[in-house]
Amino acid sequence: MNSNGMNNTALILVILGAINWLLIGLFSFDLVGSIFGGQLSAISRIVFVIVGIAGLWSINLLFKDKVPKHHSV
Repeated sequence: MNSNGMNNTALILVILGAINWLLIGLFSFDLVGSIFGGQLSAISRIVFVIVGIAGLWSINLLFKDKVPKHHSV
């Protein structure tokens, strides 16, 4: 998977994680936990870890256009 694919996948996961946090904050409803058997189930924890890694990966999107590109002559 190329960098654009990884960036898009990470961004989708971060958005889904944000929606889950919105539901938790507004309605005390954990969508991931309810789908995968509770917050402490192994599958839910794996999903939370994957979303967290996607969030860390997405940090590079903040600096993507700010890094000067070297042009070969």
